[in-house]
Amino acid sequence: MQFGLLKSLKSAYSSLNPENVRQLAERPLDIQLVADSEESYSYMEAFFIPGRVSAADRATGLHTLTRATETTVSPTADLAIYEQGVSSPRGAFTFYLDSPERTVEDILEARPDLEVALARQFLAFRHPTVRRIVSRIARENAMFTLMTAMPNIIPTIIELPWAFGEYATDSAFLTINQVRMAFLIAACSGRAVGVAEQKAEILSIVGSAFGWRAIARELVGKIPLGGGLIPKAAIAWAGTFVVGRAVEQVYLTGDRLKRNEHHELYHRALERGREVATHLWETVRKPSAA
Repeated sequence: MQFGLLKSLKSAYSSLNPENVRQLAERPLDIQLVADSEESYSYMEAFFIPGRVSAADRATGLHTLTRATETTVSPTADLAIYEQGVSSPRGAFTFYLDSPERTVEDILEARPDLEVALARQFLAFRHPTVRRIVSRIARENAMFTLMTAMPNIIPTIIELPWAFGEYATDSAFLTINQVRMAFLIAACSGRAVGVAEQKAEILSIVGSAFGWRAIARELVGKIPLGGGLIPKAAIAWAGTFVVGRAVEQVYLTGDRLKRNEHHELYHRALERGREVATHLWETVRKPSAA
């Protein structure tokens, strides 16, 4: 079993391209701010570029942010952010003075294509973006677990952003997708991206793959998640979520999850995994019932 998984992982690895992630992270940005006072401009800039960032990050951020006015803002800017209360055109974003985190969420919701570059350059986007990436890839892994048992309806229910082909086992897909997630988290965190650069984290991810099925069988028997495929999909979600949280903690704080923290987080994540898996299962069943 271990040899087969290693062979699948080796084949699946060719589908990974860290250079694509680097390009997402290094995309130049043009963000234009519009406010009605010097104080407001300064407040907006301080939110996106807080005093604790390095001199290099501050210089990059100030190069990316441009002060504009209602008449000089460029239509080709990646983002136009207007102070709350200032008249803004369609497609612009509002900077909520009393809740700037809401502005971040609005931007990430509308412009997911910019999320990695925004997270790499601005601390305000970092944690929300990583949170979205972890949840998204955990969902992909849960969906894949359901899909592999229902090949007749795969084309009608989901389009994954990438795929391995017929050679990939369930464990290989889940594992390599987690490695892709680690690339994205590193990019968002301002870290180097790649297998050599993230060797320790990737070895940990690959190592955990060997116990994946054994853990799944054990937990399905002990935890009342339901019958059929839902427990497996819930475990796929929870396992991927915990990997994402562990990698995030390493890159954003420099600390690793302790064994007991890892165990507790995994079991808490299973409940959320059950909810996600149940929702996905209902989505899967609708086309087949029609």
